[in-house]
Amino acid sequence: MYGADLARVYDLVHRERGKDYRAETEAVAAAARRSRPGAGRLLDVACGTGGHLRHFADLFEHVEGVELSAPMAEEARAALPGVSVHAADMRDFRLGATFDVVTCMFGSVGYMTSVAELGQALTMFARHLEPGGVAVVDPWWFYETFADGHVSADIVAVDGVTVSRVSHSARRGRTSHMDVHFVVAEPGAGAQHFVDTHIISLFSRAEYEQAFREAGFEVEYLPEAPSGRGLFVGVLV
Repeated sequence: MYGADLARVYDLVHRERGKDYRAETEAVAAAARRSRPGAGRLLDVACGTGGHLRHFADLFEHVEGVELSAPMAEEARAALPGVSVHAADMRDFRLGATFDVVTCMFGSVGYMTSVAELGQALTMFARHLEPGGVAVVDPWWFYETFADGHVSADIVAVDGVTVSRVSHSARRGRTSHMDVHFVVAEPGAGAQHFVDTHIISLFSRAEYEQAFREAGFEVEYLPEAPSGRGLFVGVLV
């Protein structure tokens, strides 16, 4: 999952599928600055290849990233020279610095396998915030809103690289299992097929809110957000 094969085409696929990274970062920045108007330092946790981080860099004075996947982090560093992208797990990282805003985008927090792990991650976010700092989290689908059996299919082509992406998602207990099939074709290189399987927890809205409170935040849920899943905005008290 999130290996070198995917890292190479990740931005291309999601950008061409219509994901509006700019609109999402602007919404997050606006939500954070309602509680911390002068916010200038941002940490993006699970930053992936830097799709959101490159836009946060336009909106904040100083940005850094945290990413567990080495290939994804390498892509982010290549795209954002001069920006620190730390190799670390969101459940346990210590950067020795604090920020005005900590973000976690694209449903990445759903990879926490339990409510306890969700709490560990949010505690790490709190430890890297200044007093009164803001954590903005784009959750995965809630248990009550997940579309069981959802199928998605796209074909994108840019600069001679053609990628097909077909996914199927199914509910299994309190998790969603998503198999994503990719075929990457290039002239002279043939076609390569690989599969990424994602097991993502289906926490309820109440479980997210309780985890925020236990980590020391006052939390608000904003249902209208560009990703379609809403945003949690936690202010450290």
